Amino acid sequence: MSDAVKPPLLSVIVPCYNERATVAELLRRVRAVPIEKEILVIDDCSTDGSRDVVANLAKEWPEIRQILQDVNQGKGAAIRRGIAEARGEIVIIQDADLEYDPDEYPKIIQPIVDGHADVVFGSRFEGYPRRVMLYWHRLGNTFLTFLSNMTTNLDLTDMETCYKAFRREIIQSIPLRSNRFGIEPEITAKVARRGYRIYEVPISYYGRDYWEGKKINWKDGFSAIWTILRYGLFHDAASEPRTYSTIRRRGRLERYNRWIWDRMRPYVGQRVLEVGAGHGTMTRFLYGRDLIVVTDKETAYLDRLRNSFRRRLGMLVEPPDLESDDALKLAHHKFDTVTAINVLEHTVDDEAALRRAHQLLVPGGRIIVYVPAGKHLFGALDRGIGHQRRYDRDDLREKLERAGFEVEEIGYQNRVAQLAWWLNSTILKRTQLPAGQSRLFDRFVPLFRALEGKNPSSGLSLIAVGRKKA
Repeated sequence: MSDAVKPPLLSVIVPCYNERATVAELLRRVRAVPIEKEILVIDDCSTDGSRDVVANLAKEWPEIRQILQDVNQGKGAAIRRGIAEARGEIVIIQDADLEYDPDEYPKIIQPIVDGHADVVFGSRFEGYPRRVMLYWHRLGNTFLTFLSNMTTNLDLTDMETCYKAFRREIIQSIPLRSNRFGIEPEITAKVARRGYRIYEVPISYYGRDYWEGKKINWKDGFSAIWTILRYGLFHDAASEPRTYSTIRRRGRLERYNRWIWDRMRPYVGQRVLEVGAGHGTMTRFLYGRDLIVVTDKETAYLDRLRNSFRRRLGMLVEPPDLESDDALKLAHHKFDTVTAINVLEHTVDDEAALRRAHQLLVPGGRIIVYVPAGKHLFGALDRGIGHQRRYDRDDLREKLERAGFEVEEIGYQNRVAQLAWWLNSTILKRTQLPAGQSRLFDRFVPLFRALEGKNPSSGLSLIAVGRKKA
């Protein structure tokens, strides 16, 4: 590891269940790795004395934190507990046996330290030395990795590896469910779905046999298949922010998004702050300006944005959001445009957010606001996607003016969709707009635009442009 870059604090998570024969030696080897670290040993109700061995070592070695599970729950539950307790900047998983070599920590975490990766898998099948595995175990691992790759569109060689390292804020932001060995494919599916940068590093492997304490069996293989299909093919709503499904669907509405962009484009300058960028759907329209700073309050969205735009010149991804004064730290960028597309309706104090946007703009700069319209339409759909409110034209105008803006334009958009929203939200009490309806609507956007004209008297949304006085 380069002397120029000091590795950050490492959290080593060691799930332990009946590993008395190996756990002391394993912890000695982990402790000897010359990296600042904490060692979290999660004892899953061992009955062979492992707990006492670790407790005695913890008295001598302050790096060790022993965490006791109340009942035996499985390896996955122990890993989840360790992730929740971790305080290091990087988290790595380490089995309590001696199959994996802790001396390889430096090369495993190096891609994260260098800023190239968010997640690193240690591949047993790309590295040497390794103990020759049982044929059926190797075949099972190959099949599970193949099936996982099919559902995640990754190109891993060893999905089931123990050695997985993460930036802490990433793995702590992903709710995990698996209690047993299904934790491996679940983690893989969920980091893949979020689009994190995943690296593989060759590692050595010293596999053991069942008489030595190996615990995984054929039942776990079937469980892994189910987990791969469950999380690889289907979205786990609990693993993403409340707005995830809505934002993902909106991102696919190419004609509708183009419609919004055509309305806002004449007012967009060269130094733009995009608030609540989500997956970056509107960000792509902005590309090519002198400076684009995109923000969001959700860790999952910030990570996606960084992965999408980190190598684009003139594009920055920042965490501050208009809901707090931290956003004012961005004032040195001297923005001439702030965009808030489908943002204000999610904020608790929308007027405070508008005042902060006003402070961030240079004199003569503009804010472009796009919000849901029609207070009478508020219903189950709004509550389901986290709306605090809907707006009427006069209400939005007054809020912009109280924040210090001169309103240059304010008007409705998407008149035809009002009826569909009312039926789904008020009559059918749906909390998510059906994907099929969204796709059908997008196909007919050119027709709706033609029928609507330039100045509709009502609409499902409002777009407003406010200018900061020179």
